[in-house]
Amino acid sequence: MARADGLLTHDTDPQDKKPQDECGVFGVWAPGEEVSKLVYFGLYALQHRGQESAGIAASNGDQIIVYREMGLVSQVFNESDLETLPGHLAVGHTRYSTTGSSTWENAQPTLGPTPFGTVALAHNGNLTNFGELQALADERHDIRAQLVRQTTQKTHRTRPYRDSSNDTSLVNELLSSGEGENLTEIALELFPKLEGAFSFVFMDEHTLYAARDRHGVRPLALGRLERGWVVASETAALDIVGASFVREVQPGELIAISEEGLRSYTFAEPEQARCVFEYVYLARPDSVLAGRTVHSARTEMGRVLAREHPVDADLVIATPESGTPAAVGYAEESGIPFGQGLMKNAYVGRTFIQPSQTLRQLGIRLKLNPVKDNIRGKRLVVVDDSIVRGNTQRALVRMLREAGAKEIHIRISSPPVKWPCFYGIDFATRAELIANGLSTDEICQSLGADSLGYISLDGMIEATRQDPSQLCTACFSGKYPIRIPDDPAAERTC
Repeated sequence: MARADGLLTHDTDPQDKKPQDECGVFGVWAPGEEVSKLVYFGLYALQHRGQESAGIAASNGDQIIVYREMGLVSQVFNESDLETLPGHLAVGHTRYSTTGSSTWENAQPTLGPTPFGTVALAHNGNLTNFGELQALADERHDIRAQLVRQTTQKTHRTRPYRDSSNDTSLVNELLSSGEGENLTEIALELFPKLEGAFSFVFMDEHTLYAARDRHGVRPLALGRLERGWVVASETAALDIVGASFVREVQPGELIAISEEGLRSYTFAEPEQARCVFEYVYLARPDSVLAGRTVHSARTEMGRVLAREHPVDADLVIATPESGTPAAVGYAEESGIPFGQGLMKNAYVGRTFIQPSQTLRQLGIRLKLNPVKDNIRGKRLVVVDDSIVRGNTQRALVRMLREAGAKEIHIRISSPPVKWPCFYGIDFATRAELIANGLSTDEICQSLGADSLGYISLDGMIEATRQDPSQLCTACFSGKYPIRIPDDPAAERTC
């Protein structure tokens, strides 16, 4: 669906996108509240986690209605749309797709039948054993089909409707074909079979559920309303709807919320492997992860970076907006003043209007422009959170030199990104990652900078204040804590 929008985005070059988290999830159980509006504003707070599609499913106790469409939350829903989603519980989803899968069929929440009613499911993460789960679904289908043939000579459609090829719809199908006395029992039987990363928020007509994989890769928080409960990918989404943070959904935990209250079940022993890139870039700075405010972690990364890679300079500037907290920390630790060297046009996001050749040559100037009086004749420290292909930093260096910068020293608040992610983040391919094959000095020369310094892996972890054994650092270290697909090209994402 072609559109032009005012999306607030970290990306300054569409050909050099930062790693993108693929989904944000939100759910609410609150009788007497306008739950669809609560979900709408919760998704607004999670828009950074997904910008391709958005959807809400709501239940009035008798039926579930789903509304989902391609686009940003503000583009998908209006007041009249939300009025068609009445009820006392609802789940929502905002999605970023990988290349080639930006279609309505892959929008969420997905909907499917179960022996106990309907289930609407929203998923953040990526299952790494898709092939095994697909085989299980096929086996169950064959068994059910055989039973039908034995009891009747008529042809029946025995397979639940799988509306796309992603892992969320596959989980929907497995929930619908599972055995148990209720949906809780089916989920507790199925979820230990799922490998990879998943934070699920789902519902039937009466109960809100939330579940997190045993590694806790992707975040999921539980909050309390005056008249109900909320679950969300990040605590910032709890704040926007006035919910107080209670705790994180624990790795390997399933929560069920209904008029009977909140019930907690453990379906797997925790093997914590929290994604460190949430602290570096993905999560909102005002969110809290494992007791650590993201903004504080990023500021501390800047301080560590200043200690590890000092330089004589006149001004510290950030690549807006994701590099700002680390740039502030670098300035505080180094004693070099922090200032604004780049002005961001907050209203330029993705546009489907092709620029003229003249504008195309200007590149990222459509989104960033140097503050010339602040940088002319100055030795600059330019702080960013990561380097992917290097196109953005290369263009920035060129722009700053043209604006009169005397020296340009790039500092990055994460180690070199060398490995792809199989747990719910869309990275560039390994061949496209500039740090895969080039040394730091070679990258510096490629960017045209005077110096380049990355924070160390230990320094980054230190800034998060987390146990190193409980973090996933695969994109930096190549050490994957969860089995990855035998055929990565065949993986299916949420």
